[in-house]
Amino acid sequence: MSSISKFFRALGLIISQPSLLNRVLDDADVNRKAVIAKYGFDKGLPAANLLDIAPELQESVEPYSFLDGGSIITDLALLKALARKKNDCSYFEIGTWRGESVANIATLGGECYTLNLSADELRKKGSAESYVSQHALYSKHLPNVKHLEGNSLQFDFSPFEKKFDLVFIDGDHHYESVKSDTTNAFRLLKDDTSVIVWHDAGNSPEDTRWDVIRGILDGCPEDKRKHLRRVSNTLCAIYITQVLPSYTIQYPTLPDKKFEVSLKAKKTKP
Repeated sequence: MSSISKFFRALGLIISQPSLLNRVLDDADVNRKAVIAKYGFDKGLPAANLLDIAPELQESVEPYSFLDGGSIITDLALLKALARKKNDCSYFEIGTWRGESVANIATLGGECYTLNLSADELRKKGSAESYVSQHALYSKHLPNVKHLEGNSLQFDFSPFEKKFDLVFIDGDHHYESVKSDTTNAFRLLKDDTSVIVWHDAGNSPEDTRWDVIRGILDGCPEDKRKHLRRVSNTLCAIYITQVLPSYTIQYPTLPDKKFEVSLKAKKTKP
């Protein structure tokens, strides 16, 4: 098959299945090359040590489901440690899922907002009822959590601008959504000490998810990029004005800290 024939065949497939275009655009190598060409981060964002951000890290993570699609324990411990630095921390997140992250932050008593697609929108996207029904499972009855509905690409964030100490982005992880969510997140920050955390900046704590990193960098104001870091031992990236030593994540990473984990589980109602 000639190159021209292959081109038109590929074009026909994309026209018949537009979702295939996302696969091309979100290909890790495409995004990695775009980041390197524009920003030079061939190893991903510079990293900061979790214990430089939270030197006395000692958090209890509850609720936690140990199921797919959620944050790992250290992600939630990072969020709680950051929220604890502020009295009555005001918190906004994009992407609710089971409500684990916002439920953990809500235990600290501050006002919390979480934005997610409505149940009807999820159904229209083809989501199974078993998936739809689990949204906000842990957070829907908490008095200091306000659940907002909408697509973050079209949502009107203007009533929430300059009100939040901590913003967590864990919605759609495609490049365009991350870029848009990042741009909006900076408008939500209360002051120069406010913090943004992005989830899934890596598929593991030791690698880079290039579509997310590209979205973060392209959505971040130019003068703020110097404050972007990956956070060690987590899946997160962070915007924080605190001066932090930085380094490059290597694989495999030589452990420079150890964690103590205590588990306690109890059955919940279906």
